[in-house]
This record gives sequence, C-alpha cells and structure tokens, in this order.
Amino acid sequence: LIEKYTRGSTRLIGHVEADMESLLRRKKCLLLDGGLATELERRGHPIQGDPLWGARYIHTHPEVIVDVHKDFLEAGCDIITTASYQASVGGFMKYLHMAEEDALALIGRSVALAKQARRCYLEKSERSDPVLIAGSVGPYGACQHDLSEYHGNYVDVLTEEELIEWHRPRVEKLLEGGVDILAIETIPALDSSHTSHGEAFKAAVEALATCNQVTAVGVNCTMPQHIQGFLESVEGVTDKPLVVYPNSGETWSNENKWNGTKTNLNVHLPMWLEKGVRIAGKYVTFVGKDTHGQTII
Repeated sequence: LIEKYTRGSTRLIGHVEADMESLLRRKKCLLLDGGLATELERRGHPIQGDPLWGARYIHTHPEVIVDVHKDFLEAGCDIITTASYQASVGGFMKYLHMAEEDALALIGRSVALAKQARRCYLEKSERSDPVLIAGSVGPYGACQHDLSEYHGNYVDVLTEEELIEWHRPRVEKLLEGGVDILAIETIPALDSSHTSHGEAFKAAVEALATCNQVTAVGVNCTMPQHIQGFLESVEGVTDKPLVVYPNSGETWSNENKWNGTKTNLNVHLPMWLEKGVRIAGKYVTFVGKDTHGQTII
C-alpha cells in the first residue's frame, strides 16, 4: 500500500538513509518534534472543533507554524513534521472555499514553511548534524471530522484503491515540496498489541519489514503504558529503526479538555531504547528544555 502511495519516490530513499544513518551513528536516539497543534493552541490559536485542526494555520498564520517548527529545533529535535496531518484537498476546498489547484498548493506550502524554519535555525546554529523534514500524512479518518481516525472503521466501506487515490495527491505534493521522508500516521491503539480496528501490530510490522520504501516503523498517538507491549510484540520482526511517538498520558473528556497527569517520557525511554527504539517524540505535547537547559520529552 505504501509503495502505491509513494509511486515514483524511490529517488528519496538514498539520501534519507544516509542522513538517518549518520544521525543514528552519532546519537543513541533521534528526537522527533512534539504535537504541533497542541503547541499552536498553547500559543492562543484555537483548534478544537475546527475540521482542519492545525492545518488551517498553514493558510491563515503561516508565520506561527514557522515559529513552532523553530522552537522544536531549538529544543534539540532532529526531525520536524509538516503541519499537513489534517490537510486534504477536499477539506481545504470545503472549509477554505478554494479551488483544487490552490488546495494542492497549500499542502505543498506546509513543506516550504518547515524548510523556512530549518533554514532560519541552521543559519544561527552551530549544529553540524542534518535536520530531517518529515511530511505528515494523516489518515483518511482525521480529515472527515467524525472521529473515525480513532476506530478506523472507514476501511470497511472504502476499497484499497479508493484510499490510495484519496492519499496520492497529498503525498505527491509533499514529495514535490522536497520532504526528506514521509510520516504516514495514525493507527490508534486498542491495547498493547492491536490497532483499534483489530489488526495485530506485529502483522503490520511484518508487512513493512521488507518494504524498501519504509525507513522506520513504530507507534504514534498511543497511551504511553501501551508502548512497551507494542515493542515486545515485534521483537526480532524487523531490523528497521523503531519509532515511538506517544501522547501525553492524559485522556480527552467530553468537556473538550485533557484530564489526568502528563507522563514524563524520559522515565520510560531507557526501557524503550532496550527494545530497539531509535526515534522518539511526543505526539500531543511540547518537546522543550527544563530549567537546567536539558531536553525533555
């Protein structure tokens, strides 16, 4: 399926693997960014109830997107993701009242904003390691504004070809924009070994293990307590770097707010590293510095 989504993109793999291998040789774990939409909201830009979520700000407040990307880089992130998770041609046409051509251009603009942030950061930084830009490809359900990304039942009514054709223009614009890698997400967790739609996580990893288009594989938007079980279920299945990008550990309430206590992922990270994790971030909160200047997830 991924090979069909990314048809013609094999030219990307060589330099990405070189950069990734270079980074992984120097670092035990690469740092992904945090939740871009959550950070937008923290800065006073509401997203709750918006069918475009944070993708609206690619159009209305591009400078804020750039600032968030730069702050993630200042915090030490090795990989930043574009603001395109909930960006779709149909969504932009419907909610921003624009033509198809303009909607496609706006998806491409998310890459330009990430590149701008990277360029501004590197101009002032002494960093010698490469910074990778991941083109965020959110699921079909995330762009329907009906919570179907949480159960994935749309795969029961859409054919594989329909899903491919829906994703293809988004993926093509991200590739044309020059992303270093694609971050194809989200399949939420039902428990510590299955997706919400019931597929075994191990089976998914096995299917990707021999796919040359896939550089790394892992789990995102999942409660931290499920991560260890996911990792244990795929021990020995793949040699690809494993990724963890869990949420904060809080739960979302009917009052449109987060409840519970945020999890400090630095507590869990040593155990995850032992299970083969080489890339880590935090999906719905900020990756930043503590009072001593140390990076926290």
